[in-house]
Amino acid sequence: MLCNHTIHKHHHHFGWDNAIEPILTVTPGETVEIETIDASAGQVGPDTTLEQFLARDSSRVNPVTGPIFVEGAEPGDAVAVTFKDFQPSGWGWTANIPGFGLLADQFTEPALHIWKYDARTLAPALFGASAAVPLRPFCGTVGLAPAAPGLHSVIPPSRVGGNLDIRDNAVGTTLYLPVEVAGGLLSLGDTHAAQGDGEVCGTAIESPMVVAVEIGLIKQAGLAFPRFETNGPVSRHLDEAGYRATTGVGPDLMQAARDAVSGMIDWLCASTNMAAVDAYMLCSVCADLRISEIVDAPNWTVSLYFPKMVLR
Repeated sequence: MLCNHTIHKHHHHFGWDNAIEPILTVTPGETVEIETIDASAGQVGPDTTLEQFLARDSSRVNPVTGPIFVEGAEPGDAVAVTFKDFQPSGWGWTANIPGFGLLADQFTEPALHIWKYDARTLAPALFGASAAVPLRPFCGTVGLAPAAPGLHSVIPPSRVGGNLDIRDNAVGTTLYLPVEVAGGLLSLGDTHAAQGDGEVCGTAIESPMVVAVEIGLIKQAGLAFPRFETNGPVSRHLDEAGYRATTGVGPDLMQAARDAVSGMIDWLCASTNMAAVDAYMLCSVCADLRISEIVDAPNWTVSLYFPKMVLR
């Protein structure tokens, strides 16, 4: 789409800091085309090997493009970010990174999968001979600068947004972010071609792309945390063949989530003969963790829904 402004990927930073000078000032209602880098900060490419991946600088992670100063934004307001368009690159990567992910204690060896996909049609991306994953580009990291001074890690999300990894921050969705500093100082990145709810291995289909957004402002919104609204269904593209679902049940939601994911890995390995680490990465890009029940003390139920249409 034709936007009022364009920001190139070299205008990026690592972490959140309200002392970073904005590279652009916008009036609410204007649109911006933003070029992003993948979560490795360009250290991974379409032909990267596992050995090259292991040699990357792990301190350079999740770069975000920006920041953007929103005219009139003051603490207590909310910046509204409406995702208008995504221009994907046609490639991406998923990795199991030792020490990271929901089952890091079980999957201690590194693994890397490079995806190639049609950037025009967004046809399902092949995962070896076992699966093809439907694509739905979205923005994993979208946030404002915090009021607290200094540099803050981009990895954990916060009340002003950041690394939310909400797969429904896709075309048509509007995300509302609480403002803590004048101008808000909006930055975004960590674009994904696909992800399951939970991003269980710690990576999705990490894929650089260009994002077009419309930036709005809600005065005196008084939000405690980010909110978002979609303009239509969010899961219908995976429903047509039904789901496999595994559960975890117990008094600890995190352990229940781990048990649900472990159960699905076992099921996929038994029925497809794929390696366990491949099943783990596949769950990360297309399976959805859900809290099915959280009221029947002392145990809660977490389910992992795996779309059967993915399996070939």
